[in-house]
Amino acid sequence: MLNVYGSEISSRLLLGTSRYPSPSILVEAVKASGTQIVTVSLRRESGGSRAGQGFWSIIRDLGVRVLPNTAGCHSVKEAVTTAHMAREVFGTSWIKLEVIGEDDTLQPDVFGLVEAARVLAADGFEVFPYTTEDLVVADKLLTAGCRVLMPWGAPIGSGRGLNNLFGLKAMRAHFPDVPMVIDAGIGVPSHAAQAMELGFDAVLLNTAVAQAVHPVKMAEAFAQAVQAGHAARLAGPMEPRDLAVPSTPVIGTAFLS
Repeated sequence: MLNVYGSEISSRLLLGTSRYPSPSILVEAVKASGTQIVTVSLRRESGGSRAGQGFWSIIRDLGVRVLPNTAGCHSVKEAVTTAHMAREVFGTSWIKLEVIGEDDTLQPDVFGLVEAARVLAADGFEVFPYTTEDLVVADKLLTAGCRVLMPWGAPIGSGRGLNNLFGLKAMRAHFPDVPMVIDAGIGVPSHAAQAMELGFDAVLLNTAVAQAVHPVKMAEAFAQAVQAGHAARLAGPMEPRDLAVPSTPVIGTAFLS
């Protein structure tokens, strides 16, 4: 079980809800993934026109937990305001905190992220910060009140997988007891399996499923990959070796000249 902010979650795959070809495909993909947590942007809701109520009704009917996000926010003030609106709209203290600092890579503004996390944690939010693999930033986020870390694998929507294996391994080793979710950049199921094999607790993705030729089949593939990667981690993978080691012992066997 994955424990985040006191909630027990059996699925280790978190799924985004944007850019699907149709609402029906979104519903089928969520079901195929087996996820219990979906991320939702406040921009899908419109307080004046109620334009987002159809989408929100679909999400409610899925029976999954909602993790609102502050996607598209570029300042502390904007992120904090969006988080407060999301808490009112979605009725949850969970918030996936994004403070974007660079438009081309959508890299987090880690300075603003820490400040916004501190403000929101003090106001009762349970913050899931989208961050880099920087150890100093991670420590400051934990000090600010975060109990989960969500380092990026690669830029959002890039599908490049885990760009900085050394940094991610170091982060996992440095904070062994902190739940960590690889967020962003996952492109294919093998990327997700690799993240789980490294010891991360879950994977969050959106584009890799939503923009696949067959989103429902891809959602199922990612569910299997996350399970396989986690099982492999628990099984204790062998360490890589520089030399070959025969799988069949030669000691004690007959030698024919």
